[in-house]
Amino acid sequence: MKKPSLSVVIPVLTAASAYAHGFVSDLNIAGTDYKGNDPTEGGVTPFPSVIRQISTQSPVKGAMNPSINCGMNATAASLNANANPGDLIEFYWRGGTTGGNNWPHNTGPIMTYMASCGDQTCDKYDSTQAKWFKIAQQGLEPDGNTWYQAAIMGGAPANITLPSNIAPGNYLIRHELISLQLGMSVGGAEFYPSCSQLTVGGSGTGKPQASELVSFPGAYNDNDPGIYVPNVYNGNLNYQFPGPPIASFIDPSESGSSGNSGTSSSGNSGSSSGNSGSSAGGKGGASGGSNSSPSDGASASPSKCQLKRPANNVGINSRRSLDGSTSPGRSLDVRFYPKHFSRAMRGVVFGKRR
Repeated sequence: MKKPSLSVVIPVLTAASAYAHGFVSDLNIAGTDYKGNDPTEGGVTPFPSVIRQISTQSPVKGAMNPSINCGMNATAASLNANANPGDLIEFYWRGGTTGGNNWPHNTGPIMTYMASCGDQTCDKYDSTQAKWFKIAQQGLEPDGNTWYQAAIMGGAPANITLPSNIAPGNYLIRHELISLQLGMSVGGAEFYPSCSQLTVGGSGTGKPQASELVSFPGAYNDNDPGIYVPNVYNGNLNYQFPGPPIASFIDPSESGSSGNSGTSSSGNSGSSSGNSGSSAGGKGGASGGSNSSPSDGASASPSKCQLKRPANNVGINSRRSLDGSTSPGRSLDVRFYPKHFSRAMRGVVFGKRR
């Protein structure tokens, strides 16, 4: 097969470096939309939001990077969103500095954590002190080859349902995509965490056990099986999720149909499943309540995270103008081990997919 000339490869690699990243641009809680700020690298003036603003669309590299906490140089948001147990939350991931493109990656897990902010609202909370518990995770679809993250690449939001029995209080919710297109090498995985600030109402009593809590950084290692995945492009991968198991207080009846499963390998580990399924809509916002802190709870099966597959991708695209930014080209070494280079773009440039 004829290889592309340098005059073709270099401009495409330059474009790839500009667009092969992303962030949470918006979220919807039980039908209420919350817009987030673009990364500060775009020179934007921040406006009040519930989503913590990051400095760049680029990923966090390295499991012990301090920015794995809530994203690259994340700063506290000024607002807190009201939510109720059982509410559906939709996370809209976008690509480009201004979110004018679809999310660019399709390989890797989707995971969601929560942490209590104590008696204070989360706009005043230092997330580096947070103790996180996992509420949902999603990996491969039942075919064993397609990642649920691929639907986000197609424009779908990632959905999670707040645990129906979670205790009221102030919570950070940490929604994370891990891109594994370079995960066949130690240190190659790309982390994209995003934190939003909630005040959860209701009268639930569900709390995580102390053994289910983790810190970021600290919950992952670069050589964990779910982060370093040498056979990531092999068919029927038996994927193992990194981090702790899903908190045991979560009601199994909230889950949908099962997807691929794995075993946690770091933090306070245990067996856990990555699943998907449909969920009911939310109940509407409610004001806060008492502090939620760890306690022993009854064991239960994991909750599920699911993707909403829209008939088309019009809605979210209309919220943003196209990103016209560019960035300098990289060394031709990226041809073989591209940094932040999606599998789809690799196919465009080199005529094949891994």
